[in-house]
Amino acid sequence: MVTLEELVPSDHLLRRIDAIIDFSFIRDETRHLYCEDNGRPALDPVLLFKALFIGYLFGIRSERQLVRELQVNVAYRWFLGLRLTDKVPDASTFSQNRRRRFRDSDIAQRLFDHVVEQAMQQGLVGGRVLYTDSTHIKANANRRRFTMQEVETTPQAYLAELEEAVVADREAHGKKPLPPRREAEPEPTAKKISDTDPDSGYMVREGKPKGFFYLDHRTVDGRHAIITDVHITPASVHDSVP
Repeated sequence: MVTLEELVPSDHLLRRIDAIIDFSFIRDETRHLYCEDNGRPALDPVLLFKALFIGYLFGIRSERQLVRELQVNVAYRWFLGLRLTDKVPDASTFSQNRRRRFRDSDIAQRLFDHVVEQAMQQGLVGGRVLYTDSTHIKANANRRRFTMQEVETTPQAYLAELEEAVVADREAHGKKPLPPRREAEPEPTAKKISDTDPDSGYMVREGKPKGFFYLDHRTVDGRHAIITDVHITPASVHDSVP
């Protein structure tokens, strides 16, 4: 006889997460999105979101591939509370819930915040050192199909104020002044707006591909590398703004 519990290594990442984060709160957070006395029995929302969490955590790019991985990976089954003989939900169940039930709600952000709060309670977030950086994400848009739109030029006065504050702080602590910064490039008077995805932004950066992209800004706590916030902007927005 072999049990599922014995097949999952004691140091597996999912065991470590399961020991710290209690996902049962998902049922209360999603209760208002379900009908209590109509329709077929729904898939447990805890299982649904934990499965999507596995897909994100281990870089599984599609829900069909996620279902195949859940079928054969005993650690994934253990994390979801599925026995070896339990049927894995169909890929369409994941996609239709995501597209219909949760599409126009803020449930993803609320679940994200709740997990961060639990990490704080467990001492995994220190709050003393946090850093933010952005990663470009390609938009589903042809870079040659766009219209030009005039924009109002605004001086980035806040950057100058930040520089003044840094200089004053260094002087107060007897430190040498920073070397002068190179002059900022003039702001454009027109920008490209994608015809297929107008929410994206045209990126022109040294060493980066040109085209329509988004920027995924992530703020990470330095103690245990816990992501504490995610903010998406068009790629045409400078990192200093968010």
